[in-house]
Amino acid sequence: MIFSTFEFIFLFLPIVWLSYFGLHKAKFHTAAKWFLVASSFAFYAIGSADFVLIFAASVALNFLIGTKIARMTNGKAKTILFLTGILLNVALLGYYKYTDFFIANYNFLFGENVALKKIVLPIGISFFTFQLIAFQVDSFRGLTSSYSFLDYLLFITFFPQLIVGPIVHHGEMVPQFEDGSRQCVNWDNVARGLFVFTIGVAKKILLADPLTTNAQSFFDVVASPVGAASAWYYAAEYTISYYFDLSAYADMAIGIGLLFNVIIPENFNSPYKARNFQDYWQRWHMTLSRFLGSYIFRSVYRKGSRFRTYYVATMVTFFVSGFWHGAGWTFVVWGVVNGVLVCIASAMKRHSLSFPAIPAHILTLLGVVLTRILFVAKDFHQAGVVFQSLFNFGDTAFSIGSGVSKLMIVRIVAACVIIFCCPTTKMLSDRFRPSWSRFVPLALAAWLSVAFMGRTSSFLYFQF
Repeated sequence: MIFSTFEFIFLFLPIVWLSYFGLHKAKFHTAAKWFLVASSFAFYAIGSADFVLIFAASVALNFLIGTKIARMTNGKAKTILFLTGILLNVALLGYYKYTDFFIANYNFLFGENVALKKIVLPIGISFFTFQLIAFQVDSFRGLTSSYSFLDYLLFITFFPQLIVGPIVHHGEMVPQFEDGSRQCVNWDNVARGLFVFTIGVAKKILLADPLTTNAQSFFDVVASPVGAASAWYYAAEYTISYYFDLSAYADMAIGIGLLFNVIIPENFNSPYKARNFQDYWQRWHMTLSRFLGSYIFRSVYRKGSRFRTYYVATMVTFFVSGFWHGAGWTFVVWGVVNGVLVCIASAMKRHSLSFPAIPAHILTLLGVVLTRILFVAKDFHQAGVVFQSLFNFGDTAFSIGSGVSKLMIVRIVAACVIIFCCPTTKMLSDRFRPSWSRFVPLALAAWLSVAFMGRTSSFLYFQF
């Protein structure tokens, strides 16, 4: 189920919200939590019914393993159980996401013709697997508390963040579900939550969906070099739409969380205003960067080591990031290229080197557009065609794709104004006060979103 649909906004969400706080008001606090867990599983089952039982079993098994690890003192047995838990999570993700990738590479290397399994990827598996791994690692490190099974379930399954993140951490979520003061309706949170949620819906429906659809019309068919105008336009358009799609989901998730008095962390902080790639990755998909930094980078990096240096740890981290993003070599190379660019930025900072502000912003944004081509291309051949087309200045025609309409130009201009000139959603939320000056534009955005709601597309990371 997608947040920006009639079914979710006018049926699922109000029913769950009213029932959850109604049960709390009637002093059935445990029942309210179980109801929210059941609702979250139902939300998941609507999008991935065939996997929901495996998902439930995985969540339960991870709790048993994690709590057992936290209580163990025997170093060897504890390590074996820990590694078993990690391998089970990786194996589950690997089976569903990477089986065909490994078969295809096996066929290529050995000239075989093993049939691909064409396994349907369960929604959200890449995201909740990271959260489960973090729980296992922190249990091994002695950083988990004695969580109840119910509060742990809420941490993993809470439906606003379940499918596309943000990637939340047990340390920031479980205490909120344990806090009795959050069991009553907080109308300030409701107002702020609806404000943030509406911003997310508008970003998704009015900007992300039409821009993505238009850009995808180019990448669906481009197979030979085209004019530079087409290549630059659609590459930039996809770069813009990706930001609005992912940040829209984050806004909606954060807004829904506030309705339930749950604070979900910020995930985007004006990433296209970054001055280098190190800065960019501190602003883009921040909860992913936090996870990779805490559980990959810090596991590799050792200060003073000849081999486990900052640069080696960074490259390993971005290799993992690329492979996590998709089962294809283009994603791996995308991750490696981003790692190289982050290392360059770090080296420049270490040697007190920097570009002036405006060239730095332009070069960073150019790098983001170019790496996005690699990310969205079907394969290296198509990526190469698009890169070649970027310099085909002799051809100015828009020969393929849906082309450029006046309405699309308006959307792109509006998107650029929001990206480069407007405060982030978090900034707006932090200083939110109910007023007509905020209500009127918000109401207009809501009205337009509802008007176009029937055309809503899935989020780009929905089945991920």
